[in-house]
Amino acid sequence: MNLQSLILGVIASTLRVATPLIFGTLGELFCERSGVLNLGIEGTMFMGAFSGFAIAFFTGSPELGILGALIIGAISGLLMGFFSVKLGVNQHVSGLGITLLLTGLSLFLSRVIFPGYQVLPSIKNVPPLNPFAGIPWLGPIFEQYWLTYVLVLILPLAWWVLYRTNFGLNIRAVGENPEAADGAGVNVYRTRFLALAIGGGLMGVGGAFLSVAQLGAFSPGIIAGRGWVCIALIIFANWRPLGVLWGGLLFGSIFALELRLQTLGLNLPYETFLALPYIVTIIALAFAGRRVIGPAAVLKPYKRE
Repeated sequence: MNLQSLILGVIASTLRVATPLIFGTLGELFCERSGVLNLGIEGTMFMGAFSGFAIAFFTGSPELGILGALIIGAISGLLMGFFSVKLGVNQHVSGLGITLLLTGLSLFLSRVIFPGYQVLPSIKNVPPLNPFAGIPWLGPIFEQYWLTYVLVLILPLAWWVLYRTNFGLNIRAVGENPEAADGAGVNVYRTRFLALAIGGGLMGVGGAFLSVAQLGAFSPGIIAGRGWVCIALIIFANWRPLGVLWGGLLFGSIFALELRLQTLGLNLPYETFLALPYIVTIIALAFAGRRVIGPAAVLKPYKRE
């Protein structure tokens, strides 16, 4: 493998690997900006991966699989809202409970829906697009799945919604001071429910990207802790959409480099390569986490007087 192939391969892999991370982190961005820490992200992405795969398998349409994962992810966000917003249950407990519930439910349904399979069947995954096919350098880099190109639209749209619309202002207001927002006429509960539904939908799509677009298959280890990486990414991004993009690309490049290093035949235990992205995550979080201040109302349940 020559240097040019290595560089182009790492860049192309970075875009693919960063896509589910950016979807998941954008979802967490909406949740936390509204004042809710959604630790159900790992389970939501897992359920999104399974439901997207199952729907695509039975309908023969990867697009319907992605849509189904979006809807189911939004429902999981509403479930998080029921516990943490409506009932005021501790957000840590609610989120971890939802992760355990959705992970276990996905594994149970995979046994029920696909009985007798030691390895689940595969589907015809979404073919990649390449608007620069045949062009040196650009061609190999931009052979990506359409969901990666969708992010080009979603990222500025998320910025516009959060910073240029009344709805985004309401989200940020209830995430900073729900009492003042309520006094100004903002429905805190409804705003948080909507933000959680949007966030859950994005998380579900992030999970479905792996099973429907990238792999065309579902396995118990498909998410592999990406949801927890997104929790770290949102801090690294300082709760801003542009930061989510750069953070996703940075962490995606680490994952991509780890995959490439394994193919170079270096005389190191393979566990070293598997641990590399998570070690970098911890180091980046240790440095970035000291200089950022998140939404003030995160983890604080709100009850209207």
